[in-house]
Amino acid sequence: MAHDSVVHARRERGVLRVLDNVFFLYAGLATFWLALLLLEDATRMGWRALPLLVVFWGLLAYLALPRLHRILSSIYVPDYFIGRTRTSDGLLGDPVNLALLGDEDRVHQVMRAAGWTLADELTLASSVRIVVSTLTRRSYDEAPVSPLMLFGRQQDFAYQQEVAGNPAKRHHVRFWRCPDGWLLPGGHRVDWLAAGTFDRAVGFSLFTLQITHKIDEDTDVERDHIVSTVLGAGEGARVYLLKDFSTGYHSRNGGGDSIRTDGDLPVIDVRGVNDQPEPAGIAPLAVATAAAAGRADAVGKRVAFDLTRGERMAEAAAAEQVRRHGRPATIVFGAFAVFTRVALTVLALAAVLTPGVQSADRLLADLAGWSPDQGAVVAVLIAGAALIAFELTLGVMVLRGVGVARLVVMAMSAVSTATVFVDWYVDGRLVDGLGEVATIAANILVLLALSSVDAREYTWQHDRADAKRATEGLH
Repeated sequence: MAHDSVVHARRERGVLRVLDNVFFLYAGLATFWLALLLLEDATRMGWRALPLLVVFWGLLAYLALPRLHRILSSIYVPDYFIGRTRTSDGLLGDPVNLALLGDEDRVHQVMRAAGWTLADELTLASSVRIVVSTLTRRSYDEAPVSPLMLFGRQQDFAYQQEVAGNPAKRHHVRFWRCPDGWLLPGGHRVDWLAAGTFDRAVGFSLFTLQITHKIDEDTDVERDHIVSTVLGAGEGARVYLLKDFSTGYHSRNGGGDSIRTDGDLPVIDVRGVNDQPEPAGIAPLAVATAAAAGRADAVGKRVAFDLTRGERMAEAAAAEQVRRHGRPATIVFGAFAVFTRVALTVLALAAVLTPGVQSADRLLADLAGWSPDQGAVVAVLIAGAALIAFELTLGVMVLRGVGVARLVVMAMSAVSTATVFVDWYVDGRLVDGLGEVATIAANILVLLALSSVDAREYTWQHDRADAKRATEGLH
């Protein structure tokens, strides 16, 4: 009996994953269609279209193109360690150019002693603050860094050094704790991996058109700067070198910035235990050598990839993200959108019960696509009450992380969007009303939010926990 339940649960998860992938792709295509609708409206408005063009750029840069890259990169970018981070859009990010030995407290102690500042978490408030500080050229020593992914999760923390009080220029390095038992290619154990780069200016991303920091292409200079500051802090740290760890290469990061590196990987030992034997196969490196040419002897070249990353690691990473950050913002947004639809339905019912409010009727008809029939008020009220109860239940379930509720909400938004698209594409109906465009945009935003990776991982984790409890109840 228990075995049959486990098999059924796995099949059910497989079906849900397929549906998730379908909605993920659907949301991406729908976003490009919405961008096209905005562009069509802009072409008819002439010089008044500037605000609409700004909205078009924002939609394209922050929603459509990132979703496209996420879809394509899931096909061609390797899903195992190759010495590169990944952006939240799935693109290859900055190179992993540092490793550390030691616990988290010692890493923080050494970085602070070396003159580095812990970066703030990336939130709405910190994002607004860094935009304001960049425009006004005011110092923001704790400015957040964008999330990069390694081991299926974003950095645990990041440190930075602002240059001359200019938030557009800074040294910064992200840190990821290695999974338990995980080894570097070649069999070396480290506790942390890090990616250090230097922000030289603010500009547009080559791949997504987003506003972002542009990095200096010689990432080895930043790597050696980090090593030299740590070793100069007097904390008793030692440095070892993995020569040609990832081999030298020229490439681009997720923002389209050029990268040049010799492929060496310094391993900084911050444990403060000077009498421990050196890790096998790693040559000791002096401070001057690390900061200059990195020419210490090493034992052979290492293969720069590892094939051991599997589903359990991805699940553990998702669980860690939820533990650290709680309920994802995308889940909260999806539930908020459902509750907003409930509020619109309540307003529509109120308009039915308020005779003579023609302007409200027209507004609600534009916003919700609903026209009250005064001859069937009772039927409308009953149907409206049932809809309110249904959507309230859906919203609460989405907020709790129930996967089926999330799929139902996405299906409702997808059907609503598809209905308008068929009228536009097949019948040639013009979509230019502000209310109708806003409704389409709201449905697509719900699809984008609830089909995102963090939203699906959150609900999958919830569903796995429910399935585990059900299985344990059978024993």
